[in-house]
Amino acid sequence: MSSKQANACVPIFGVPFSRMNMDETVHYLTESIEHRRVTQVITANPIMVMMALESPDYYRIMKQAELIVPDGAGVVWAAGYVGMPVKERVAGFDLLHQLMQVGETKRWKVYLLGTSQEIIEEAASRLQQQYPLVQIVGHQNGFFGEAEDEAVIAAVKETNPDLLFVARAANNQEPWIHKHKEALGVPVVMGVGGSFDIISGRLKRAPLIFQKLRLEWLYRLIQEPKRYKRMLALPKFVVKVVREKENVTKR
Repeated sequence: MSSKQANACVPIFGVPFSRMNMDETVHYLTESIEHRRVTQVITANPIMVMMALESPDYYRIMKQAELIVPDGAGVVWAAGYVGMPVKERVAGFDLLHQLMQVGETKRWKVYLLGTSQEIIEEAASRLQQQYPLVQIVGHQNGFFGEAEDEAVIAAVKETNPDLLFVARAANNQEPWIHKHKEALGVPVVMGVGGSFDIISGRLKRAPLIFQKLRLEWLYRLIQEPKRYKRMLALPKFVVKVVREKENVTKR
């Protein structure tokens, strides 16, 4: 991360969150693509911050990412609570679509990686319909192991995309991108979590009222009750921020 970029960050327990708004973020990533500058984008939330605090390896990966945007409402709240507010929440789902819109004018090439074969195919089809001037140059499901990494990387590189969107399991998505981003050589590699599920129609995005009330996490939990164990990190995060207010930005 450049010194200019670092100055535009707020550290939450050492995880450097960008304070740029959506437009500034899109401009920054557009420049990354135009300069072919490899940039790992992490769309982070409180659950991921708590994961980083429990795992030194995951913490190191987040510290070394070129850009971490405040996807979770809890991160936006925490930044404001400690007196270093971010300009706005930069939701990964919205950022994906903003980049696709720019891609329409720039004729960018996009590769989709992750989730099931059925979902990734439907997501690719719908995105191509919505953004016909973007080239969806390839898609691959996320059910592959380390033995297949080399072949997957080769398949991506062959298409020479400008953007690579990756949706894999939470504990694997960012580590996989971090490990292989230089070999991939794609200017912008972004973890998109459950975005393909929503784009494909398998899940619905939270209604606007849930988004405005910062309760998207609750809507997601209602749709996928099996996520409740992961969600337990949310109240722990809030308690930690309140208890350690003076030290949240110091680590």
